[in-house]
Amino acid sequence: MMKIVECVPNFSEGRNMSVIDQITDEIKKIKSVKLLDVDPGFDTNRTVVTFVGDPESVKEAAFNAIKRSHQLIDMTNHKGAHPRFGACDVCPIIPVSDVTMEECAKTAHQLGERLGKELDYPVYFYEYAATSEERRNLAWVRQGEYEALEANLKDPARKPDAGPSEFRPKAGATAVGARDFLIAYNVNLNTKNEKLAHDIALNIREQGRFLKDENDKFIKDKDGNKMKQPGMFKNCKAIGWYVDDYKRAQISINLTNYHVTSMHDVFDEISKQAAERGLRVTGSEIVGVVPKDAVIKAGIHYLEKQGSCSAADEKELIKIAIQSLGLSDVAEFKSEEKIIEYMISKPNKLVDLTITEFNDMLSSDAPAPGGGSVAALCGSLAASLGAMVMNLTYDKKGYKQHNEEVNKLGKDLQQRKYELLNLIDADTDAFNILMDALSAKSKAKSSEDPEEIKKADKQYYNATVLATDIPLKVMSCIMELNPIIKRVAEIGNKNAASDAGVAALLIESGVKAAGLNVKINLSGFDNTDNYKLSTLKKMNNLLAEVDHEVEAILSLVEKKIN
Repeated sequence: MMKIVECVPNFSEGRNMSVIDQITDEIKKIKSVKLLDVDPGFDTNRTVVTFVGDPESVKEAAFNAIKRSHQLIDMTNHKGAHPRFGACDVCPIIPVSDVTMEECAKTAHQLGERLGKELDYPVYFYEYAATSEERRNLAWVRQGEYEALEANLKDPARKPDAGPSEFRPKAGATAVGARDFLIAYNVNLNTKNEKLAHDIALNIREQGRFLKDENDKFIKDKDGNKMKQPGMFKNCKAIGWYVDDYKRAQISINLTNYHVTSMHDVFDEISKQAAERGLRVTGSEIVGVVPKDAVIKAGIHYLEKQGSCSAADEKELIKIAIQSLGLSDVAEFKSEEKIIEYMISKPNKLVDLTITEFNDMLSSDAPAPGGGSVAALCGSLAASLGAMVMNLTYDKKGYKQHNEEVNKLGKDLQQRKYELLNLIDADTDAFNILMDALSAKSKAKSSEDPEEIKKADKQYYNATVLATDIPLKVMSCIMELNPIIKRVAEIGNKNAASDAGVAALLIESGVKAAGLNVKINLSGFDNTDNYKLSTLKKMNNLLAEVDHEVEAILSLVEKKIN
């Protein structure tokens, strides 16, 4: 999987589109980043910008945009309805795909340190990037806003996490943080009654509702404070409202951590509570964009709810989620426009070719794709065959006692299939980077400039490491299939035993093929190079294990067939 983060900087300019455009142009310049949304607010005099990409590219785009904002925005003249204390007020880093919160916090720290050092102004870290418990709260960090910043900077307790403890009137300060992905999610009802929608919203939201007695009066505690009944779901904010465009009421929800409370969690509960009130949920909508993982989890949930095997492919799971959540109720849900990973997917990927097209490209005079991509393909095919066997085993007579394990193994194999599919393109991309580095090395040598030669040599070394690391990762990923496929062979449908055997043979081919690619790339390193020595050791360990493990699977398969 590709590491993807979202970045949502808020700039203190919402009225001058020329200024906003110049800031967002800096983001567009970074090739590996995709600008998703620019949302200016006149009253708030603030623009919320959303973009995504790999952590390094996002970090660069954020720095460049903030640097430009310092050149264009003067906080001494700023007025607006929203709390703020800098030209770039906040800049959160948010995990989307294959990235931990710890990694996002690290990215936030690196960005903040660079901002403070190179732009010479105060930077604070908040939420998951905070350096103290009180700084987790953005309201504490931004207390008093811009107007109180000069005085706050003199307080030792409010010393910036990066940059000087000195007031920079034009730039102000920035809070850089790491937080969970926020899904804006609305559930549609077959009523115009806003009160009924809001009544359900009060029940599901974390904040809950004020308690009332039988006379509809608020219940108070001994100190005279209104008492509350907590809501059902953590990390859930909700209100009920009427939407004139749709001529119906909605429950509008912000899910601030979908790993804790998911779309399908709230959808199912709202459906239940709507029925209790004589209402029906007609569907739902995602406002803005959503991580693929959140949609896939919904697909898995609804397949398992109906007692079906959830070891389905990605497209099928997304289709199930769209149907089950009614995501096309008020407007067609287009995955390529709503799911982040699809929005930033590069065009012309090898994995999107037909089998014939891939083979034609493979058989041409182009040096890539080559053996490395084919090795990854072998692994993905092994995982696919294993998943197929599990799908053919689930809920079948004589195998039902294994349903839970079969479903789990099948889901795991589907996930590993996609990881190996991604490595098909990664191997070819790494080869192309290596060729570019080789070309740069030749040009530098011709220039006879010592600095250019040194720079090009480093670029070539790093590119060779990447071109070696990818097939080594392919070896590791394929080897991890061995115990899973062995279990597939043990408990799988005997009529598909040969498919488990073919998966084992593909594991052997994939590991050995990737090993050859590791070897040929290592030949460019000096024999005393530490990277070469450690990589050789890892590669040889994997090669030493593969024959024995594959033979064990084939032995099981032979017994089943015979």
